[in-house]
Amino acid sequence: MAIVINMPRLSDTMEEGVVAKWLINIGDSIEEGDILAEIETDKATMEFESFNEGTLLYIGVQEGETAPVDTLLAIIGDKGEDISELLKEKPEPVAEPVKENIKKEASPTESNAPEVTETVTETVATTSGERIFASPLAKKIAKDKGINLSDIKGSGENNRITKKDVENYTPATASQEATSQAPVIAFVPAGEEHIEEVKNSQMRKAIAKSLGNSKFSAPHYYLTIEVDMDTAMASRKTINAIPDTKVSFNDLVVKACAMALKKHPQVNTSWNENTTRYNSHVHIGVAVAVEDGLLVPVLKFTDQMSLTQIGENVRELAGKARNKKITPDEMQGSTFTISNLGMFGIQEFTSIINQPNSAILSVGAIAEKPVVKDGQIVIGNTMKVTLACDHRTVDGASGAQFLQTLRTFLENPVTMLA
Repeated sequence: MAIVINMPRLSDTMEEGVVAKWLINIGDSIEEGDILAEIETDKATMEFESFNEGTLLYIGVQEGETAPVDTLLAIIGDKGEDISELLKEKPEPVAEPVKENIKKEASPTESNAPEVTETVTETVATTSGERIFASPLAKKIAKDKGINLSDIKGSGENNRITKKDVENYTPATASQEATSQAPVIAFVPAGEEHIEEVKNSQMRKAIAKSLGNSKFSAPHYYLTIEVDMDTAMASRKTINAIPDTKVSFNDLVVKACAMALKKHPQVNTSWNENTTRYNSHVHIGVAVAVEDGLLVPVLKFTDQMSLTQIGENVRELAGKARNKKITPDEMQGSTFTISNLGMFGIQEFTSIINQPNSAILSVGAIAEKPVVKDGQIVIGNTMKVTLACDHRTVDGASGAQFLQTLRTFLENPVTMLA
C-alpha cells in the first residue's frame, strides 16, 4: 500500500522547507532509515530519513523548490502501484524566485513580467531537428544568459532541462569536446555596473527575522573587560599534556561562564512581558559558523560538565552542525550564549542577544601586548570579552558583577577544577 510522505516539521519554528537535494531517485528501493533528502529549514539543512520501506514512486517537491510543512513530498509504495488517487488533491509547491543577473535599469516590460515557474515542460528544436525538453524557467534563464540549451544535459525525467541544470552549467564542464579551448571567463567591462540577486536561504531569512526582533525589541547595552590570560595559557598547556586530553580556550570560557551564571542568576533569565523567568539550569549555546549562516548548538546542564566534557560536546555538536546532522532538540533551550571570533583575529566586537536569553558574551582573540604588572611594564597576553545585556532583565551592576566573577575564573583556572 502506498504511503504519502509530507514535508516534515524539522524545527519548532519551521513553516516551510526547501528540498536542497534528493538522495534517491524515482524507482529506487528504500529501506527504513535510508536518507531520502536534505531539507533546508529555517535553522539548518538537515537529512530526512525514511520511516518506511518500499519503492520511491513519486517526488512532489523538486530540488530547489519551497513547500509548506505537510505538503506532499514523496510517495513510497510497491513497485508499479497505482497512485493516481493520491495525486488528485496534491497542493503545488511554491516556486523558487529566479536567480538572475540584473542590470541597473530594467525596462517596464521586464519589471512587470509575470513570474515563470517550472510546472510546464516546453520543447525546443535544434538545427538538427532534435527535440529538447526544458521548463519555461530554464528556457528563460538560458536565454538571458545566452546559453544554448543543446549544450546542457537535463537531469529531469526524459532528460528534461530544469532551472538548476542551467544555473549549474559551465562550458568547461558541460562541453567536454572543447577541452583544447580556453575556458569562457565571465567579466564585467570597466564602467559597467553589475548586480546579482541570490535567493535568501531559509536559515538566512530566519536569522534576519530573529536578530531583527531581538535588536529592536530588547534594549541592548554592552560591558567590556580585558582579561589577563597568562595563567590560563599555562594551565591549558598543562591540562593538554595529559594523554587523550584536549581543552581549548573556548572551553575555558564556556566553563567559566557556566560557573559565573550559577553565582549570578539574574543573568541567566528570560523576559516574558509580565514575568521574568529565572532558570536554575544552565544551558549554554555556542555559536557555530556554517555555510548558510550561524547555528547555535546548546550544551545542556553545562555547569555540571568538566572541562574535557565541555570540549568533547562542543566538538561533537559543531561537527554535527557543519555536517547537517544536528537535530532541532540540540539547538533549543539555551539560557545564555557565547560567540567567539578570536580564531579570526578579531580582538573586540559586540553581538546581538539570542532571545529568549538575557545576555550573550562576545569573545575576542588573545593578544600579546605590553601590560603593567607590579608597577613594571612587561609583555603579557590579554583577551577582551564583551557582555551584551537586555536591560529589561539585567541591570548594569548585575552585568558588571557577572564579568568580575568571570574574570576571576579565567585568570585563576584552578578555581574551576574545585
